[in-house]
Amino acid sequence: MLIAPASTVLFIGDSITDAGRDPAGEATPWNPRAGTGHGYVSLVEAWFGATRPADRLRVINRGTSGHTVRDLAARWQTDVLAPAPDWVSIMIGINDVWRQFDTPLRTDLHVPLAEYRATLEDLVSRTRPRVKGLVLATPFVIEPHRADPMRAAMDAYGAVMRELAAAHDAVFVDTQAAFDAITPHTHPMTLAWDRIHPNTTGHLILARAFLGALGAL
Repeated sequence: MLIAPASTVLFIGDSITDAGRDPAGEATPWNPRAGTGHGYVSLVEAWFGATRPADRLRVINRGTSGHTVRDLAARWQTDVLAPAPDWVSIMIGINDVWRQFDTPLRTDLHVPLAEYRATLEDLVSRTRPRVKGLVLATPFVIEPHRADPMRAAMDAYGAVMRELAAAHDAVFVDTQAAFDAITPHTHPMTLAWDRIHPNTTGHLILARAFLGALGAL
């Protein structure tokens, strides 16, 4: 696996990463399940604990529901750089795209592709020299029809993640491809009622994609 023993891994993103996490971002003795939420981050953390207990890998969740890349930029110093993690994983872009479709008249909430790219480029450029490893994961919509307007837009934002990962020696996680491998066999609503917020099966698909990209499977 790419992550060395005794490493701290910090995940940041939107509600998919948040998944009901404790605001502190870590478990506590009196509430051990609250720390990393109930989504893919908690599943990755559980996999570390179940299969590599001697590695003593610490997982921090800094996902926040509803956030876009603009919000990440505003809290980057306190939520990402200040904890000084060894690895940082970024999955953002769903709300950047979604707001263009569910609130089309609220253009102040829309994050254009050019802004998304420039903001991520800045965050990645500032962070990569300070960490041992960086993970960049695509945003996704669980929609198999690529001509669907929201799916097409999400693919364009995902392409930015792919490009930045290649340019900055980051691990790339194609979450969209992970769901695309499943949807020929099951309807999207069996994974997420709104095509965005996964159930446990959907989060396990995400966790497997992250672990696979990290060489853990």
